[in-house]
Amino acid sequence: MSVKIGNIDLGEFPLLLAPMEDVSDPPFRFVCKQNGADLMYTEFISSEGLIRDAAKSLQKLDIFEYERPIGIQIFGGDIEHMREASEIASAANPDLVDINYGCPVKNVVCKGAGSSLLRDIDKMVKMTEAVVKASHLPVTVKTRLGWDDDSKNVYEVAERLQDVGIQALTIHGRTRAQLYKGEADWSLIREIKRNPRIKIPIFGNGDVDSPEKAANWRMEYEVDGIMIGRAAIGYPWIFREVKHFFKTGEHLAGPTIEERINVCRTHLDKSLEWKGPKTGIFEMRRHYANYFKGLPDFKPYRMRLVSEGDIANIYSILDEVAEKFANYDPANQLA
Repeated sequence: MSVKIGNIDLGEFPLLLAPMEDVSDPPFRFVCKQNGADLMYTEFISSEGLIRDAAKSLQKLDIFEYERPIGIQIFGGDIEHMREASEIASAANPDLVDINYGCPVKNVVCKGAGSSLLRDIDKMVKMTEAVVKASHLPVTVKTRLGWDDDSKNVYEVAERLQDVGIQALTIHGRTRAQLYKGEADWSLIREIKRNPRIKIPIFGNGDVDSPEKAANWRMEYEVDGIMIGRAAIGYPWIFREVKHFFKTGEHLAGPTIEERINVCRTHLDKSLEWKGPKTGIFEMRRHYANYFKGLPDFKPYRMRLVSEGDIANIYSILDEVAEKFANYDPANQLA
């Protein structure tokens, strides 16, 4: 049975790419889509930045037809500004609008945005209702279990946000106090899924980093789909590997060196195309270590890649990597 958000059909058990600041831009989304991500989101976008026409915020509204279905995620601490931001985001023609009530970062929380709303559920509900009414698109929410261990209130949050019209909820299995530390706990997510009042799709997020874990947690926690974040950074193949495991119960072989090089090149090309040479080269630097994680003695190549400013030289270094590790076998760690 297909999972649907409004009229968006996501298939039987969708894999979602998490919205990650400074990561989930169009170049990164492109390689994740190629490898099987079913639903993706933009980086989170400040409502204040949108209504002030801030260039960085407006650039994050860029979406492309091949990315669909895609959601634009917004965050903020002022209800009226979030309503206005919802209108602006909707006008960019995504498939849905998502509200971030999960970001634990201090400079977001101190502005009354992100996970800080978990301390004021009444305001969260009013804000969500305003966004729902302002958009002609489905509105979804991403949040956490609660502010801390003493206030895990997401069960109430799920009911009340569904009542004001959200059409799906993604829950990260940590509190705000945990940040990204410790282990994610999905048991409360399962309780929400079992709540007979809840009719909307419930997606789980947090610590899914292997096909086995995705398959086990799919069964154990009864979610409608899984959102993958950090495990996809430098490894967009996680989506195809999980799907293959779902279908066959067997592991798909990991990417070859040639595949790693090709996807890294594609990511770089898209980054240059979208951001221009200077910014495209600079922002790609954060990805090289992840694309080539596990390669022995890769550090000298990484140091050259992150310090090189000439596009032709970067391609040349990638060619060297391809030649150097052409016979690399991760099974026995020989190159």
